[in-house]
Amino acid sequence: MTRPSAPDPRFPQPSASGLRRRPLLSRLRPPQLIALTFALTIVVGAGLLMLPVSLEPGQSISVIQALFMATSAVCVTGLAVVDPGTTFTTFGEVVMLLLIQIGGLGLITLGTLFAIALRRRVGISDRIQAAQQVNSLELGGVVRLVRTIVLSSVLVELAGTMLLAAVFVPAEGLGRGLYFSLFHAVSAFNNAGFSLYATGLTGFVTNPLINVIIPLLIVLGGMGFLVQLNVLAYLRDRRRNRLNANSKLSLVMMGALLLIGTVGFALLEWNNPATLGTLSPGGKLMAAWFQGVTPRTAGFNTLDYSTMGFVTIFMTILLMFIGANPGSTGGGIKTTTFYVMMASAWNMVRGRSDTTLFRRRIGTTTILRAMTVGLLSLGLVNLGFLLLLLLNTNKDVLFMQLFFETISAFATVGLSMNTTPLLNANQEVVLIFLMFLGRIGPLTFAIAFSRPDSRTLVRYPAENDILIG
Repeated sequence: MTRPSAPDPRFPQPSASGLRRRPLLSRLRPPQLIALTFALTIVVGAGLLMLPVSLEPGQSISVIQALFMATSAVCVTGLAVVDPGTTFTTFGEVVMLLLIQIGGLGLITLGTLFAIALRRRVGISDRIQAAQQVNSLELGGVVRLVRTIVLSSVLVELAGTMLLAAVFVPAEGLGRGLYFSLFHAVSAFNNAGFSLYATGLTGFVTNPLINVIIPLLIVLGGMGFLVQLNVLAYLRDRRRNRLNANSKLSLVMMGALLLIGTVGFALLEWNNPATLGTLSPGGKLMAAWFQGVTPRTAGFNTLDYSTMGFVTIFMTILLMFIGANPGSTGGGIKTTTFYVMMASAWNMVRGRSDTTLFRRRIGTTTILRAMTVGLLSLGLVNLGFLLLLLLNTNKDVLFMQLFFETISAFATVGLSMNTTPLLNANQEVVLIFLMFLGRIGPLTFAIAFSRPDSRTLVRYPAENDILIG
């Protein structure tokens, strides 16, 4: 019987314990890591908001309220169960501001930037995670892309702060006015919708600067980082750079929805004495423009939504559900997803097998992905709305108010018919989950907790005898 040969000392053998010491984070897939980082940020943010240094004297918040406010900030929603301006100290407001910034850009995106600043090597797994965070399809230039996104976002927010200072400094004084300008600029660009005023921006309904700067920041934030960079490259050199199909579709859909929202709101509310009826023609147009932009998941308002007509509310719900462009700070199912769903259905009705866009055929995988996102989103919205109805104990809260709140939470918009403070703790928990799922995306969440795809060698024959419709 021969003895097994001893291992060669020149070639160290890995131990079994060494193989088991692989870090947990390195074993997580990008969707899992995205969901985990958002969840951990929410928990840490809630803990900071509950500190005595974060609360004004005489103010207190429960654990659920702290989680709600932290979730609303990280998920850049804007719904609030307490008034940030009167509940939190400057320290607490700064915590909210940081949570908004982290949630808007993404923790993985910021972590990649810090690794670059510290001259650390960004590995392939980090590049994959960062690419998925910013919806990039390429890994080669993802580090440069992340750096450009963060720096350009900061520059836009600083420019917005300087412009808003012309409004807030005269109203609040130099130091406090600059602080208010920074807070509202960051909140607007990240489509968060949080305001330091108890009544939002209703006091500035006819202010020209507010009605131009805030919507402009909202549009830039909801445009999508990759679309912004593609447009800038195209404007810089039209010969070498072209607008890709995603940018063209995003810009067309964004322009169409802004036009529909503005014109629709003006026509529906023009003679309503509780909204536009008492304003001058110029004031009506400014207010209609602002309310036409804010359903793009921004959450700011210069008019009271509880006084609007049901048709206006229904139009706002549709705009909120569609949301902003992909890869942006906004939420919703995204403009491109909505177009692919509608175009595919229309082509099916017309008997066409291919869905085309700008002389290009949309792939089957893209269509299935859009349909999946739409179906999962509708399912989550219906489930959340059902739970809100079952848990409702306040007879003053109407059916339409709960539905509006459900869409606003899932689409991370933040608009409310003054309903959020009337909800009980159980309903707040439902909205917390809706905001979280809406921010990371229902498809990302589903992939994060599903098993990795196992390829099979067997492919069954197709079955075409199943009747549909």
